[in-house]
Amino acid sequence: MAVLFLGYALGKAVRAVQGRLGFPGGPDPSAGDYERYSQVVDVATAQWMAVATGLFAAALVLATVITAGRRIPRPLMLVLLALVLLGVGSGAVMVAAGGFFGLGADWEWYQALAGICVTALLAVTTCSYARATAPVPGPAEKDLTETGTPG
Repeated sequence: MAVLFLGYALGKAVRAVQGRLGFPGGPDPSAGDYERYSQVVDVATAQWMAVATGLFAAALVLATVITAGRRIPRPLMLVLLALVLLGVGSGAVMVAAGGFFGLGADWEWYQALAGICVTALLAVTTCSYARATAPVPGPAEKDLTETGTPG
């Protein structure tokens, strides 16, 4: 997942340097998209913000598997992972709408499928982290969970 997010950041950096919206290999945004973006923020600035998002997501995913990442409080990590999952999932929905149903941008079916797969991989990453860092019940709690009664 970290490599995928780094690839995303790299693709966005390429577009930021070019001053263009979109992603290399994706559909070209319409003139209306450029106009809407430029009313809020410079196109290159928007792409550089996407680069930062990709780098943050890569670092977050790496933090789930390295010792230094275990110093981050579990609730905070789970909230951050859920927010990244929400962002990736919403992007996948937009790509799927274009790729499978022709709604919105002209994404291809294989790009939509890739977006769904990346979302599923991130969901598995999040669940794996949650399981790996779950508190281990003590002996008294273990008795309660196994039999339903204390002792």
